Amino acid sequence: MERVLVFTRTTGYRHDSIPAGVSALRQLGEEHGFAVEATEDPAAFRRGRLSGFGAVVFLSPSGEVLDGAGRAALADHVRTGGGFCGVHAAATAEREWPFYAELVGARFTRHPDIQRAVVHVEDADHPSTAHLGGTWTLTDEWYDFEHDPRADVHVLLSVDEDTYRGGGMGPGHPLAWCRGVGAGRSFYTALGHPARAYDDPDFRTHLLGGIRYAAAW
Repeated sequence: MERVLVFTRTTGYRHDSIPAGVSALRQLGEEHGFAVEATEDPAAFRRGRLSGFGAVVFLSPSGEVLDGAGRAALADHVRTGGGFCGVHAAATAEREWPFYAELVGARFTRHPDIQRAVVHVEDADHPSTAHLGGTWTLTDEWYDFEHDPRADVHVLLSVDEDTYRGGGMGPGHPLAWCRGVGAGRSFYTALGHPARAYDDPDFRTHLLGGIRYAAAW
């Protein structure tokens, strides 16, 4: 059976939605034939220990969450063909590690109040977005990033700043994207702040597609 490692360690802000996210990913695994192992132990990241996982999911970690050996193991895992998925606050973690900035694609800077907005689907063929149609309206926490990553990643979703208050990135504000990293693949979505998001079938399918892309299943 295929396996996914879900990592939820926080050394900074901790999202209340993490348990709901772990539960949703476990249910997706049960429904779609892969095993989910959830951990907050950085010792899970050691050379050789990640080889059995198709993808590693960073589910809203925060702060510095890996030691030097863990960083080396994750980098080796992805560069040699493993998958990485970052969800929501994954963009806030490991600010002192340059490779992680490449892996996640862009670093979080700020967000306005949680509110409803319209999301545009920029790739209607990707497994994480093919179910959504042209637009998707939902309530979440809309992240701004240090830079627009479009030059380096393939953008899948963008949020329309005209449909909410306080956006700071301008037109085409990227929200979810993917990229190759070495022989591996990385997927990131800024969605997933509220616990109720993990009950949304559209969001669950978005996560499932991201995992399948990253793991190359």
